[in-house]
Amino acid sequence: MAQPPPQLRLLLCLLLILTLNGCSRQELFDKAMAWERSSAGLTVDKIEVGELSISYLHNQQANDGPTLVMLHGFGGNKDNWVRMAGELTDQFNVVALDLPGHGDSSKPLTLGYRLEDQVGYVHDTLAALGESKVHLLGNSMGGAITALYAATYPDQVHSASLFSPAGVFKYDSELVTRIEEGQNPLIVSQPGDMERLVAFVMSDQPFVPWPIYDVMEQQAIANRPVYEKIFLAIRDSGYDNAFRDRLADIQAPVMLVWGRQDRVIDYRNAEVFQQRINTTVTHLLDDIGHVPMIETPDHSAELVRAFIHTPPAAGATVIR
Repeated sequence: MAQPPPQLRLLLCLLLILTLNGCSRQELFDKAMAWERSSAGLTVDKIEVGELSISYLHNQQANDGPTLVMLHGFGGNKDNWVRMAGELTDQFNVVALDLPGHGDSSKPLTLGYRLEDQVGYVHDTLAALGESKVHLLGNSMGGAITALYAATYPDQVHSASLFSPAGVFKYDSELVTRIEEGQNPLIVSQPGDMERLVAFVMSDQPFVPWPIYDVMEQQAIANRPVYEKIFLAIRDSGYDNAFRDRLADIQAPVMLVWGRQDRVIDYRNAEVFQQRINTTVTHLLDDIGHVPMIETPDHSAELVRAFIHTPPAAGATVIR
């Protein structure tokens, strides 16, 4: 695991002081996350969208740049984007959502969680926020939602950046094998599962200070019923050939960022996105797993910045 970067040494000292002062694990977790968000120039907020309460991060200080909307993957949350977003808030207005069923947003078991349903929730949330046209970024499940959103609302998307997107499974991955064997490493159900999950989805694990894993694990175990429902919903909609057909409706330029060591979704599925989408640029990253924006946030931010400032020519298929 990577050593803590210099900016996190202060956080470690803060956590040590709080520990000595008798703070609970939850309090330490909250302080750590607040520090990370603030350091990235982000603040947390909530908005009511119909019967749903949606939590999200946005710039502490708005600027004149375009808006980037970030959608996390299955079992993730808005904070998955914090370290990458911290490299972008000086030029862009970042909005990172907790999708329904995740993070601090509403988690009703009665809600529909198919990809098409989630596209609708994102659309309603952006309308409530007053965002009419944005650059969309999504990871895994969030990548599939981003692609489907761009196909459904082409006039509302400047560009789409897909980080290891779900939705296409032409090539099987280790996750498929594990599930066929009766295991699902993405579902946390008992102590120790969180660290095993992180090791499974990441090839290059970033430094995460204690007690982040402990609190994340407790939260994931508590959310297991809704996660199980969401996983079945996205699995059933993700394997549908109709998703592949919808990719041709995307008009905005698309960037694919995929780790070659992705054990969740095989990076070779990028070829289907490239074949179906008119304009793409693809970055295949060595020694990176399923969540490039967490494993290599600086480089991921550089790719996003370059893509938005200089998108590929219309009709281009570029692989790097």
